[in-house]
Amino acid sequence: MGRRHLYLLLGFVFFGIGAAGVILPVLPTTPFMLLALWAFSNSSERFHNWLYTHPKFGPSLQIWSTHGVVPKRAKISALTVMAGSFIFLTMFSEAHWAIIFSASAFMLIGATFLMTRPSQIPVEYDTSTDDVV
Repeated sequence: MGRRHLYLLLGFVFFGIGAAGVILPVLPTTPFMLLALWAFSNSSERFHNWLYTHPKFGPSLQIWSTHGVVPKRAKISALTVMAGSFIFLTMFSEAHWAIIFSASAFMLIGATFLMTRPSQIPVEYDTSTDDVV
């Protein structure tokens, strides 16, 4: 399997997981759609453009691409899943302390990244008004 085909396969896998997130409230959609968009950008211009302009998923991807915005709902979903994973790992598993520490560190890095991204488009770029600040 060539590199292009691997990225294409990853794009469809990430898209499928993200689409499942539309139905399953504990599964975040946006991060998986971003991964799908990245994978498609490395494999298929056609599928990249399809996802980027998709009526349901495209607007969030475009806002991320142009402004680095992560919607509040996506942040809450991701942080909830991280917290639940941490609780499960510490309370209900017999994982070695090094695994718990490593997983916690990665979750903290992810949470920090999410919380430092804006939750909405900056006012000076808001196209819902005619005024540009």
